[in-house]
Amino acid sequence: MIKYSLFKSFITEIHSKFQAISCLFLITYACSAIPAYAVDEDLAPESATGLQNDRNVVSQKSLVVTAHPLATEAGLNILKRGGSAADAAVAIQAMLTLVEPQSSGIGGGAFMLYWDQQQKKLHAYDGRETAPINADHQLFYEEQQPMPWIKALVGGRSVGTPGVLKMLELTHSHHGRLPWEVLYEKSIERSQQGFRVGPRLHKLIASGINPGLNRYPEARRYFYLEDGSPLPVGFNRTNPELASTFKQIADQGGDAFYQGPLAQQIATHVQSVADNPGLLNQTDLQQYQAKERSPLCLPYKTFRVCGFPPPTSGGVTVLQIIKLLEGYPLETLDPAGVHFNHLFTQASRLAYADRARYLADRDFVPVPVEGLLEPGYLEARAALIRTDIDIGTAKPGVPAYISTHQADDQSPELPSTSHFTVVDQWGNAVSMTTSIEMAFGSTLMVGGFLLNNQLTDFSFKAISKGRIIANRVQPGKRPRSSMSPFMIFDSEGKLHATIGSPGGSRIINYVAQSILLMLNSDLPLQQVVNQAHISNRNGLTELEVGTTAEQLKAPLEALGHTIKVRDLNSGLHGVRRLPAGGWESAVDNRREGLALGE
Repeated sequence: MIKYSLFKSFITEIHSKFQAISCLFLITYACSAIPAYAVDEDLAPESATGLQNDRNVVSQKSLVVTAHPLATEAGLNILKRGGSAADAAVAIQAMLTLVEPQSSGIGGGAFMLYWDQQQKKLHAYDGRETAPINADHQLFYEEQQPMPWIKALVGGRSVGTPGVLKMLELTHSHHGRLPWEVLYEKSIERSQQGFRVGPRLHKLIASGINPGLNRYPEARRYFYLEDGSPLPVGFNRTNPELASTFKQIADQGGDAFYQGPLAQQIATHVQSVADNPGLLNQTDLQQYQAKERSPLCLPYKTFRVCGFPPPTSGGVTVLQIIKLLEGYPLETLDPAGVHFNHLFTQASRLAYADRARYLADRDFVPVPVEGLLEPGYLEARAALIRTDIDIGTAKPGVPAYISTHQADDQSPELPSTSHFTVVDQWGNAVSMTTSIEMAFGSTLMVGGFLLNNQLTDFSFKAISKGRIIANRVQPGKRPRSSMSPFMIFDSEGKLHATIGSPGGSRIINYVAQSILLMLNSDLPLQQVVNQAHISNRNGLTELEVGTTAEQLKAPLEALGHTIKVRDLNSGLHGVRRLPAGGWESAVDNRREGLALGE
């Protein structure tokens, strides 16, 4: 029995190492054989776990939709206790830190749209990470050259100042109803008691997609068994260290994270990583500020569609896509047909071209947001769309209000992210996208949670062909994102729907497709998010494998498209007001999410 146990352990370890080496080889090859901007053409760290049954809910009073059942339950518990949507968001993010650590957590950042029903006002709260104050444009340089992306990913160099907790504290101060400490009760309890590892978390650990997960002792002890095998499905994973962290935050607020011993622990750990130390220090944490920004809103038919401004590119780019197609009779086209999807890819090409050239943190570089969304500019760009042929790689336009010559960004952006939405009994609502970047982030763990690797969302190069890249590294700057929380309002100003998704730079396509279907068809919201995906980021046209989208391959190729059939694993979550009153939910059946209401 002992010999068999040792043999089994040996085989398990060899198998695990083979998986990791194979995956590392594929990532390294992807990063070395093709330009940085194309890295995520073939990389999708969010492993698919098979389609789930539809889990949509209709509710008259309140509704919560998240990527994990325990997070949904935590949010609904707060609403039942008289909490607001803002209160629920705090509880949801805490629980996601525990149960979905590969995607988001208090070691990362987020963007939130918040609808205040009483004030009839939409707020945009920015909790994006910032570059350390000691960082400069050569942060990711090695021997005077940009380093390989795979070397930058793991360890301290890629860690930005986490912002989500400070953002949630700001939102709670404006819109909260329950005491701050109450919001952490369920996550503290669950961290102590443990949660059952699901298929998706197990598969992501086992895949070895993040080469650092087994490199550092804290993460290795947490995500692997003693014999080196990944946590199995059903394993009860406790996290007493995270429970202690949550207790401190519950008692002391954000200061426990940004000012106290935990801040020192974070900074020390980031700086002391032997193989890839970072620059984040205690001053970065102490000086971090969440920001309230002005939402971006444009009319679309009889609706008003609102997204988030830079430093995320999601708001501008999604709005561009839907406005470029506003003149086409999409309501008469089959959403699964070649004509609808060809038009969608052409608008996407044009919008992604502008995204690569212009979008970055507006606090540091001029970003021509108004010019990019100006009706005359959009009309001129829409005229470039061909209905009979693929236009090929689009060039960026020249919008008004741009004062500098810029080069295109070449930063990869990987899809480990989470989106959730909440509507409370008063009609207040949250649409929030939250992330630690690559699956498992930097793989550094402090206080029971993972630290992000969001700084790899910056362009590693500052200048290309003599022109400045807008999304270059600068001290205190926020890296460009594709996170795209959206809210839609009807002609009377009532909240009509919320939507958002994970998916790296494909988030923009997922969200834009969903909005176009919502506003141009009579499909139930659940069918909208279940729609087979098509994506074009000004390159290949990607069709979702195993879906009706595969039937578009031949007709799109006949129009000149270069096609790749692949997994397009979104995580769209949203709600929509029903004509007779109440709300319907949408839970992406590609993930393990859940909707609950009352």
